Formats: sequence, structure tokens, C-alpha cells
Amino acid sequence: MNETILLILAALIVGLSKGGLASAAAIAVPMLALFMNPVKAAATLLPVYIVTDWIGVWLYRRNYSARNLAILTPSIVLGVGIATLITPYTPESVLLLFTGAIGLWYCLRAWLKRGAREKAEARVAPGVFWGTTTGIASFITHSGAPPAQAFLLPQHLPKLEFAGTIAISFAVGNLVKLPAYFAIGQLDGLNWGLISGLAVAGVAGTYAGRKLTAWLPEALYIRVIQSFLFLLSLILLFRGTRELIG
Repeated sequence: MNETILLILAALIVGLSKGGLASAAAIAVPMLALFMNPVKAAATLLPVYIVTDWIGVWLYRRNYSARNLAILTPSIVLGVGIATLITPYTPESVLLLFTGAIGLWYCLRAWLKRGAREKAEARVAPGVFWGTTTGIASFITHSGAPPAQAFLLPQHLPKLEFAGTIAISFAVGNLVKLPAYFAIGQLDGLNWGLISGLAVAGVAGTYAGRKLTAWLPEALYIRVIQSFLFLLSLILLFRGTRELIG
């Protein structure tokens, strides 16, 4: 029963993320990894991600940055392709540590930097790097938010435009992950009845996330996103360190 409650909570968190609270979803897999294999947890939640992704796309169909999508989306797909090839050979602990370090670096940089923050431009080279890293991290642990936000947050996009860009780019990336997961056997033996119920919970969370995103003031919204990112990064670093030392 406790495991079922945690699975439903994870699905709701995924939905909140797809509704606009972009960092929240990546907490789901580390939470489920408390009682199940993280690879199995990622595979169990992938259909929930895909269903809620496309609801998020519909909710934000008029709010997105076209230039950032043009940079990030193919880069995320490239990262998924790379991850499909390297997953059997790369320790998960290394990927967890790398992803957590990126998020922690961004939060500390944003919080400790003094004076007015200069607005960054959506440049291709950094976008390809962060997008590819996002695809790799997202494939392994559904924790692609830190590198994606490291690229997008310094641009100071309006909150709905930021949320829409995240929603659309991750929708494409997660859809591409489905055949890749199938190819390496991560979808074998899943409980599809349970997953259908989790998808319903995810849909409810998506609409709740959209309402929260629209309601939160701009400055508070950024602080909430950064707080989720900071917490997630600490979780990933803790898990990576624990797995690395055995």
C-alpha cells in the first residue's frame, strides 16, 4: 500500500511538472528508487511522462520560445541517442553526480552573484551542449531539468514562455525515449494496469500545475523552480555518492 501511494504521488509530481513547475518531475525517480530499482522506476513512469507531456503541449501551445525550441529539441533527441548507446556501459552513479552537479552549480551561481543579472541570449553552441546533456540525463533518470534550466533560466524568459518551452522540448524527447527504452528491454514486465491509473493521476497533476504556474508571481515562480532544482540536485548528488561508494 505504501508503495502504491508513493507511485501515485510520483505521478502527481510528474503532472505538476508538466503543468509548469518544471523541476518537480525529476524528483519522482529518486523518490521511487527508495523501494525499487531506479531503471525500473524510470520505465514505469515513462508512459506517465508521455501522456502528461502532450497535455502540457496543449496547455502551452501559444506560450513558447521558437528559437530555444529549434536549438534544444534536436539536441535533446541527440542526447537520447547517445544515452541509448552508452547506458549499458556507464555507471548510473557517474550520471547522477554529473547531473546533480550541474543543477547545484546553477543555483549557487544564481544566488551568489551580486548586482543586476545580465540577460543571456539563446546561443546555439551552449544550447546544443545543454540540450544534449539534458537528453542523456533525462534518458537515464528522468532528471533532465537541471541542464535544461541552466540554459534557459539565465535568459529570463516570461514564466509561461519558459514553461511552454520546457513542456514542448521534453515532450519530443520523452516520445523518442519510448522506442529506445523498448530496444534495450526496459519496458519488459511492466504492470500496464497500474501505469494506466498513474497516468490518470498525472493528468490531474498537470492541470493543477498549470493553475499554480499562472497564479504564482513571476519572482516567486523563479524562486520555486530554483528551490526544486536545488533540492533535486542534492538528492542526485547524495544518490550518486552512495552508489559510487557501494
